[in-house]
Amino acid sequence: MSTTDPADVLLGPADIRELAAALGVRPTKQRGQNFVIDANTVRRIVRTAEVRPDDVVVEVGPGLGSLTLALLEAADRVTAVEIDDVLAAALPATIEARLPAKKDRFALVHSDAMHVRELPGPPPTALVANLPYNVAVPVLLHMLDRFPSIQRTLVMVQAEVADRLAAGPGNKVYGVPSVKANWYAEVKRAGAIGRNVFWPAPNVDSGLVSLVRRSEPLATTATKDEVFAVVDAAFAQRRKTLRAALAGWAGSPAAAEEALVRAGISPQARGEALTVEEFARIAENRGEKKDG
Repeated sequence: MSTTDPADVLLGPADIRELAAALGVRPTKQRGQNFVIDANTVRRIVRTAEVRPDDVVVEVGPGLGSLTLALLEAADRVTAVEIDDVLAAALPATIEARLPAKKDRFALVHSDAMHVRELPGPPPTALVANLPYNVAVPVLLHMLDRFPSIQRTLVMVQAEVADRLAAGPGNKVYGVPSVKANWYAEVKRAGAIGRNVFWPAPNVDSGLVSLVRRSEPLATTATKDEVFAVVDAAFAQRRKTLRAALAGWAGSPAAAEEALVRAGISPQARGEALTVEEFARIAENRGEKKDG
């Protein structure tokens, strides 16, 4: 092994390149693969994620295993979801070679995260992942939706995506990802990550986003799908007033106006000004007369 400290189980830059060469792995743009090669960064991610000794962590896109090893050191168990055939096949051997004492606390799911419906072992309590830019938001929302036991999430994403996820109403990058993430959790930026900790170095900066699941689900009689339909409609034409943007959703501009007025929201407002609670109120008032 080419680690400088024999007691250190984490992968350094030389280990990552050695492993990649042995596997014939070349990081692909198509899958947004940028491997973290800096042990301090993965330790920082685990710290920022507040991984505890009793946590069951799910990791999406473990790659060569840099973050996986650090998570396994800190958590009770880790389940990694990997789509890539070669990486998925190699990961258990890396765990066994570098952290043999925890190999029985590790499980691998060889699948596209978007298709994962269940995970082996106890329900996950935390999600920690370095998510590729092109699928970051759908994967994050799918995992939060599918696994309500996930209480804390920390994802590393492209800085621009991090800004969007953590934006509040009125912010120019506030949009569909911000509102939908907020349906599940309190969302905030949790730090910046430079380009030089990755191989290959991406041409964009990355950011950490922390999501802590709401202790109580949003109080609304509307379903998640009903609320998300309003959100999608409002931001599909974000420069338009809600009266115009929601016309298709409500059936007509007049019906949209009626729903908005009943929800206590100005028909002249725009989607970027509304909280997730306000979108839920609009969904509740769609096309039905409220008594009183």
